[in-house]
Amino acid sequence: MRKILLTIAIFFVAFASQADEGMWLLKELNRQSVERMKELGFTFPIDKLYDEKNVSLKDAVVIFGGGCTGVAVSEKGLIFTNHHCGYGAIQKLSSVEADYLKNGFKADNMQQELYADGLTISFLRSMEEVTNEILPKVPSVLSEVQRELAIDSIFDELLAQYDNDPFTSARIIPFYSGNKYYKVVYDVFRDIRLVVTPPSSVGKYGGDTDNWMWPRQTGDFSVFRVYADRNNKPTKYSADNVPYKPKYVVPVSLGGVKNGDYAMTIGYPGSTQRYLSSFGIAQQMESENKPRIEVRGAKQDIWWDAMTKNDTIRLKYANKYAGSSNYWKNSMGMNEALVKLNVLADKQQLENRLSTWINSNEKNKAKYGNLLKTLKDTYAGSTDMARYTTYFLETFNNGIELIRFSNTILQFDMDGTEEDKADFINDRIIESYKNYEPKLDRKVLPALMRLYEKRVPAEYLPDIYEKIRTEFGGNYDKYADWLFANSQFTSLTDLMKLLKVADTERLTKDPAMELALSAKDMGYKLSEQMISAYENMVRGERELMAALMEMDPKKNFYPDATFTQRMSYGSVKGYKPRDGVWYDYYTTEKGIFEKYKENDPEFHLQPYILDALKQKDFGRYAAEDGTLRINFLSDNDITGGNSGSPVFNGKAELIGLAFDGNWEALSGDIIFESEMQRTISVDIRYVLYTIDKIMKAPHIVNELKVVK
Repeated sequence: MRKILLTIAIFFVAFASQADEGMWLLKELNRQSVERMKELGFTFPIDKLYDEKNVSLKDAVVIFGGGCTGVAVSEKGLIFTNHHCGYGAIQKLSSVEADYLKNGFKADNMQQELYADGLTISFLRSMEEVTNEILPKVPSVLSEVQRELAIDSIFDELLAQYDNDPFTSARIIPFYSGNKYYKVVYDVFRDIRLVVTPPSSVGKYGGDTDNWMWPRQTGDFSVFRVYADRNNKPTKYSADNVPYKPKYVVPVSLGGVKNGDYAMTIGYPGSTQRYLSSFGIAQQMESENKPRIEVRGAKQDIWWDAMTKNDTIRLKYANKYAGSSNYWKNSMGMNEALVKLNVLADKQQLENRLSTWINSNEKNKAKYGNLLKTLKDTYAGSTDMARYTTYFLETFNNGIELIRFSNTILQFDMDGTEEDKADFINDRIIESYKNYEPKLDRKVLPALMRLYEKRVPAEYLPDIYEKIRTEFGGNYDKYADWLFANSQFTSLTDLMKLLKVADTERLTKDPAMELALSAKDMGYKLSEQMISAYENMVRGERELMAALMEMDPKKNFYPDATFTQRMSYGSVKGYKPRDGVWYDYYTTEKGIFEKYKENDPEFHLQPYILDALKQKDFGRYAAEDGTLRINFLSDNDITGGNSGSPVFNGKAELIGLAFDGNWEALSGDIIFESEMQRTISVDIRYVLYTIDKIMKAPHIVNELKVVK
């Protein structure tokens, strides 16, 4: 059921293209897009972009980890991606004594490269349309939930052949609102090693303050290497493995970018909702974004205070904080941008035009007559419940860590084999506890539970609230003290002892498990309350898309992002964020010094880095005017998941790595605004300069195919 509820976030697709809007499937490029690409300066052979039988550019663009993009840049398996994409792996390899987040890392040779346990890199093998193997088998009389369950069952059959292959990943992805399906298969490499990463002072320069902002001076890159067996095939980690030889290696350009130059990204954008109704947008703003902002803000304040005072906690929570903060600020920016860009008004205007079209003849009335009213009533009737659900998820699923650990332990099979138990403990429990600080979670718990009680009606409080009221006088701090003093889940050592001797009944009596089970029961109740509305939303949004496509049959539609390989094309250009202000398309090292604040956690740089920049020994990495270009803007259409995406010039040479969008257009997941929406990328020359001159790793630059 949880899987079904989550699909609403990625379900809606297709918005008619305008200007250079679109996250296009390389396999479905249309003539109009190709012509436009050539107009903008694309000269690379079109048939070299995507080809499953022959080597093509698509073979160089990879899924990095579970939610980013990377690009192959050497014959020995080097992968460039963002620093924030490699952040979790870098953190995992770090310690207080060897703090690679703070100080950076470089391997002088392959023997020094660090194995990043658990990190994967996936290369696209194939995309095969399987629509005819799915839709004819799904009865039209099914409800939306029944339909998804039936389709899931068919998915399982079509993917069964890959179940026992740890080096192949296969998914079936819906496109065009479930009117087309592709089976997408990847080769998964599991021996990935860290090669170079700059200090976080470079890789995250500007921190949360500059996140989503322009102008920017962030060296957001890291370098990893893929290893394979002697036959160049994916395998598990071994000291005997050799560097992987990619099918396609991208040349790296020192030519730089100028205003108006062609820019193209290929990557794995996560999800967009470009066709969401005005009613759905309004609910997302009020019932999802606002509660998320409030709860994460409260949690992050507690985390940040502890992180700035203790290096051990900083290392443990660095990646968790970054992930939470990213979407916290995104939610704020999205709401602000949706208002400033009048997105709701534009959607309502479109829906008014649709209403006129529907009422223009009896055929349309019969098919879509109740569509808009049903959507409006469904969202209006579920707004409050959707808000309560977001508060619940942010508090009990994403906020209090001990609850998440308890839910994981619920999946532990007491009767399983010793091998299965050991694998579960190593993979699911031990790794989680490595980055856990009970004293910090002890502070978060009462703060979030108190906030939840203030924002949600009493009928949606988990039963544990009654225990807190009767046994602790409603004092959340006293309850937290008692829970953390009496639970064996707060210590990995104590938990391991408990798992060895306890049965299910004893586990459920632990105070932490009591809290988790109470929250789980309320989660089921909230889900049940939302099911009816969910079905009407999905059905209504699907019919809305169909109606608009019928109304405007000559428009080109592209599928919403689904974490599948996509291409966007555009140009290098600045933008006008507000009246009287113009943002240029690039930044230089001068901006680093302008923002620098000694010992500031976001704008400090180590003295040796400052000294190197002051010397201006930029060599071949300098722009024509002698400056070092740091970041640049383009009007490419990207979203989350595109982080680490290669940015190509017209010759398909690497000119940068995309890492962010701009604050003024954080409505981009809902609507593309061509005059305002920009992609922020790190200039590849700054990447190479940092590797060569700052990290003292020229041998890595020498490994690349560098072109002018």
